[in-house]
Parts: sequence; structure tokens; C-alpha cells
Amino acid sequence: MEHLDWPFFDAKHRELAAALDAWCAEHLHVDHDADVDTQCRALVAQLGAAGWLRHAVAGEGEAIDTRAICLIRETLAAHDGLADFAFAMQGLGSGAISLAGTAAQRAHYLPRVARGEVLAAFALSEPEAGSDVAAMQCTATAEGDDYLLNGEKTWISNGGIADFYVLFARTGEGEAAPGTVRGSRGISAFIVDAGLPGFEIAERIDVIAPHPLARLRFTNCRVPKRQMLGAPGEGFKLAMRTLDVFRTSVAAAALGFARRALQEGLAQAKARPMFGARLADLPLTQAKLADMACTVEASALLVYRAAWLRDQGRTITKEAAMAKLMATEGAQRVIDAAVQLFGGRGVRRGEIVESLYREIRALRIYEGASEVQQLIIGRELLKG
Repeated sequence: MEHLDWPFFDAKHRELAAALDAWCAEHLHVDHDADVDTQCRALVAQLGAAGWLRHAVAGEGEAIDTRAICLIRETLAAHDGLADFAFAMQGLGSGAISLAGTAAQRAHYLPRVARGEVLAAFALSEPEAGSDVAAMQCTATAEGDDYLLNGEKTWISNGGIADFYVLFARTGEGEAAPGTVRGSRGISAFIVDAGLPGFEIAERIDVIAPHPLARLRFTNCRVPKRQMLGAPGEGFKLAMRTLDVFRTSVAAAALGFARRALQEGLAQAKARPMFGARLADLPLTQAKLADMACTVEASALLVYRAAWLRDQGRTITKEAAMAKLMATEGAQRVIDAAVQLFGGRGVRRGEIVESLYREIRALRIYEGASEVQQLIIGRELLKG
């Protein structure tokens, strides 16, 4: 991991990345013969027991360390995609609590998340409000000391296995007149524990990379007002603050996938006989490897610039979007090139590059599709 010498990192970050890489090589175990729910719970418990999940949450009086989260995701992704997923969902699902939770909320949820005792989830997307988050229809209506939730959420990672969900719903503060576009105003955030009456898992969703996803349905689901995160009507801003952190970490995971693909491609090129020499001796192969390496390093620079800026207290809406766009689209190209270097073996189930190919495709959509990142970048540029 030569990039650890870059000035973006402090000594603690270098030590963290090196220690995690060594731990993964010796201790990380993923039972890919087990069902995905069992795998995720086992991985969360394993990561929690080893102390890695404490970096996914902010401790008392601490800020979220974006560079640490990104380095952990890059390292885990290079070893196993589901291990990265398990870590990431603990961070994303509890991120809003780290950023805006009361002392009681933080004390109740965050230590258990860090120990791997509970699974967290982030419930933002809806059937008609994915990329356009402001179009959400899920409502939270005040009634006495509670809110009544009604509506659906979909494409929710850890859906069906999470112990609690940070959920966003319309409470109506400051909205425009009836019949007009409501936009991002009047959205609030809540911590919703699994198993509440009126909360059901409407559908489990299978995707090309084996991750637990689900569609959630709420029918007069009663949530105490004390479970609101932050101020009423400020949920959209909180969601965007959370995504600024974890959108950058998605880019870091893509970087980890790309680095592993480059590593596998290099080894294959050196080992594979071709036309009386090695595949690596062909100029076309060398040109392809050069493009792969340049893409990986360019992505890394954008990822860790964004992470470093956020850790300095800067707003990184544009920088996070650039990092995610470049790293995920670039990783798709790098991994595709690695599959090509493997030839027929590259599409065989069980090969590392085949698994990477399935893993990366979703990251170009998760937490804002590439087209959404382009819109964000363009909007931010036009502000200047």
C-alpha cells in the first residue's frame, strides 16, 4: 500500500491500515457456503470482536475519522467484498447517530454497533425516490408522544437482518403549499427498532453480488418522539452529511476492488504463456496494465483528498462526488480489463476477478448513481 506514504495520512492511519491488512491475511474468514444473512452476522461479530468496528462510529467527544473508514474499506474490499459490506453498513447505518444523536441515543446504540452486537441499516430510498431523494413519500405523523410511520422503503442494505434502521420520513415542517413540489423540506430522521408493530419486511431482494437487501413497509408504525434524530425537518441535511462521509468510503471500497484486480491481472500476465512468451511480454498487455495502474492511482488521489478535506472540517459535497464517480467507474474498467487478461477463466464462477466483477457493478449505483454524482459536481461547479 504505497499510498500510505502520502501526506494525507497521519501515523495512526498508516499503522491502522498495516495492522488490518495483516489481520485480514491471518484471521478474516468468510464462509461463502453459508447463506448471506448468516455470513453478515458472523462478519459483524468477527469485526466487532477484533476492534475494527469501533472505527465505524464516533466515540464520545470524537468526530468521525473519514480517512480511517476509507482505509478500512479499501483494505477489506481487497480481501473480501462481503467483509467490506458488513463494516460499511455498521458505519452508514449508525452514521447519523454519530453526527446528530443525543447523549442517550449515542449511549444506547453506538457501543453495541462498535462491538458487533447489533446490525445497523440506513433507510432512505423508496420505490419512487431513489436518485431523487427529495421525492420521498414515506410520512411520519405526530400523535401524542409518538410519530406514526406510513410508507415503504426499498433497496435497503441489511434489510431484514438489521436490529435498527435510521429512517427518513416526511414530517411536513416548512413545506410548500399543497399541490406544489415539496422538495427536501419537511423531512426528519428517526431511529426505528426492528420488530415494532406495523413494521414488516415486505420483500427480500436478490442482487448479482450476494448482499442482504429488502423492501420495508410501515403501516401506522408507532415510534416514540425521543427516537427522532436531530431537529424536526432537518433530516435531509442530516442524510446528506452522512452520505458525504460514506459516499467517499464507497469510493474507497471501489479502490480496494480495483487494486485487487490489478494485482490479480499482473500475476496472471506474468504467469500465462502466450505465443511462445508470456502474456506480460505483449505490448498490448503492457499498455492495458499501464491504463489500469493509472486509473487506480488517480482514483486513490481523489478518494483520500476528499477524506482528508472532510477531516479538516471542510464541506466536501463536490469532492466526495468526484471521488465516488471516478473510483467506481474506474474500478469497473480496471476489473473488466483483469477479466479480459484471464480469458475464459475470468468469467468462471469462483475466480477472484469474476467475484470482483459482480461486486463492483452495484457500487456504481449505491449511495447515488454515477449520473447523480455528475449532476452534483456540475451543480457545485456552477455555484462558483
